[in-house]
Amino acid sequence: MVAESGGPEDQKPQSDEARSAFAPPAGTMHPVSPPEEDHPTSEFAIPTGVQQEPHGPAGSGGGSGGGSNSDTLSSAFTPPSTYKAQQSPPAFTPAQGIPMVKLTKEAPWQDRMRTMLRMPVTERPAAESIQRTDDETGPAVPRVLDLTLRIGELLLAGGEGAEDVEAAMFAVTRSYGLDRSEPTVTFTLLSISHQPSLVDDPVTASRTVRRRGTDYTRLAAVFRLVDDITSTDAEVSLEEAYRRLAEIRRNRHPYSGWVLTAAAGLLAGSASVLVGGGFLVFMVAAAGAMLGDRLAWLCAGRGLPEFYQFTVAAMPPAALGVALTLTHSTDVRPSAVITGGLFALLPGRALVAGVQDGLTGYYITASARLLEVMYFFIGIVAGVLIVLYLGLQLGAQLNPEARFTPYNEPVVQILASMALSLAFAVLLQQERSTVLAVTLNGGVAWIIFGAMARTGNISPVAATAVAAGLVGLFGQLFSRYRFHSSLPYITAAIGPLLPGSATYFGLLGVAQNELDTGLASLSTAVATALAIAIGVNLGSEISRLFMGVPGAIGGASRRAAKRTRGF
Repeated sequence: MVAESGGPEDQKPQSDEARSAFAPPAGTMHPVSPPEEDHPTSEFAIPTGVQQEPHGPAGSGGGSGGGSNSDTLSSAFTPPSTYKAQQSPPAFTPAQGIPMVKLTKEAPWQDRMRTMLRMPVTERPAAESIQRTDDETGPAVPRVLDLTLRIGELLLAGGEGAEDVEAAMFAVTRSYGLDRSEPTVTFTLLSISHQPSLVDDPVTASRTVRRRGTDYTRLAAVFRLVDDITSTDAEVSLEEAYRRLAEIRRNRHPYSGWVLTAAAGLLAGSASVLVGGGFLVFMVAAAGAMLGDRLAWLCAGRGLPEFYQFTVAAMPPAALGVALTLTHSTDVRPSAVITGGLFALLPGRALVAGVQDGLTGYYITASARLLEVMYFFIGIVAGVLIVLYLGLQLGAQLNPEARFTPYNEPVVQILASMALSLAFAVLLQQERSTVLAVTLNGGVAWIIFGAMARTGNISPVAATAVAAGLVGLFGQLFSRYRFHSSLPYITAAIGPLLPGSATYFGLLGVAQNELDTGLASLSTAVATALAIAIGVNLGSEISRLFMGVPGAIGGASRRAAKRTRGF
C-alpha cells in the first residue's frame, strides 16, 4: 500500500545545499510579512494616508496611490498635459542668469545661427516657429530633418565651411520649431539629432556626401532658400522648400565645358603676365592650360580619380615650357609658361576652406580637407617633375637661379590680376552678378601686395597675408550686403596671390638635385598658402567685429571655445 504524497510523514528533510543562509532555524517564530503588491514601490511614491490634490484630468497625475481611475503610473519626469515642444521652457536657470539674445533680421542668419551654436545648450533661447504649418501638432520631424540634411549636403559639397553648414542646418530646424536639434558636420558625413522633450527618445538622421562639385551659383541659390526659410516675411512650407531644393539640384551650370576651358587658358595666361611674361608667353601658357584642362576632362570621363586628373593636367604647360627651352628662344621665358600653368591648378579653394575649419575648431573636417589638398599638390608635383626630368635628360637648360623680373608697368599687372580673378570666377561657376565684384576684389588684392612687397620691400609672405585679409574683409561685406555666402566673393579674388612661382622653383630645384634650394622654395610656397588662408579667415572675423552681431548683452558678441593654457 503506497501512502498518498503530500503528507508530513512523506516529506524528507532537505539537504544543506537546499537551505539558505538567511532561512530562520526550525522552530523559530518570525512575523509574517504582508503580501507584496504586484508592482514595487518607488522612493517617489506618495506615502499612505497623504491626500494628493488632482493636477489635471483623471489618470494624469496619480502616483501609486492616485486612485482607482489611474490607469498608468506617472513619473516625476512626465511633462504636464499642456506641454508642447515648440513652447518648451528652459530646463533650468543658471545661477548667473540667462543672457538675452536678440535674433533680429538686421543681422544675417549666418551670424545669428553661429551665435546660437557657440552658446551653451542651457543658455540658448527657445525657438520661435517662423514657418507655420496647417497641422497644430507641428511639422513631421523626419521630413524636417531630411530637408535639413539635403540642404547641408549641397552646402558641404559646394565647398562651404563646416561651421556655416552647421549654422544653415540649425537655422532650418529652428525655423520649423525643432528647438532641441544638434547638427554635426564632418568631411563626408552629415548627421542631426532632435529630442522632442526630456523624456522622449531622440530622432537621429544622417547623410553621406559622396560627390563634390564646384558650383557657386547653386551655392548661392541654397543660401537664398535658407534665408527665405529663416525670414518672417516669406512663407515657405515643407513642400515648397522641397520643390525649390529639387529645382536647385536640376539647374544646369551657368557655363559650358568649353567656356571653362577658355577660362583656364585666360587664368594661366594672366598669371604668366604677373610673373613677367609677354604676349607670346601669354598665348603659350594659355594653350598649355587649355590642353591640360581637356586632358583632365578626358580622365574624369574615364573614371580616373582626381589625383591622376591633376597629374595629367600639369604635364602640358610643363612640356611646352621645356620645349621652348630646347628651342633656345630668348624672347620667351619658359619658367613663366610653367608658372602660369601651375596657377590654374593650385587648390586654393580647398586650402582656404581647410584652414578656416581648423581655426573655427572643426579639426576632423580641417584635417580631411588639408589631406585632400596635399594629395592634389602631390599630383601636380608628380606631373611637373616627370616632364622636368625628361627635359633635363634631353638637355634643356632650366636655371633655378633666374628669378622673375616683373613688369615695371603696374597698370598691366593690375589688369592681369583682374583678368585672372575673372577667369577664376568663371571656373567656380559663379553667378554673373558676382563676377564684377570679385574681379575688383582681386585687383585690390594685387594692388596691396604690389605696394607692400615690391614698392615697400616688405616680406612677400607678410604682404600676402595683409592682402588676403583685405580680400576676406571685403568679401564678408559683399556677402552681408547680398545675404549670400562669402565664398563667391573671396575664393576667386585670392587667385593672384597663389604661390605659383615659388612652387615652380621648388620643383625645379628638386628635379636638379639641389634639394636645399628646392625645399626652401617649397617652404616659401607653403608659408604663402597658409598666409592666404589665415589672412582670409582673419579678415572675415574682423568684419564681424564691426557689425551688429547678436549676442549676450554686456559680454562678448560671439563666443568661441576657451581653453586653459598649457593643457
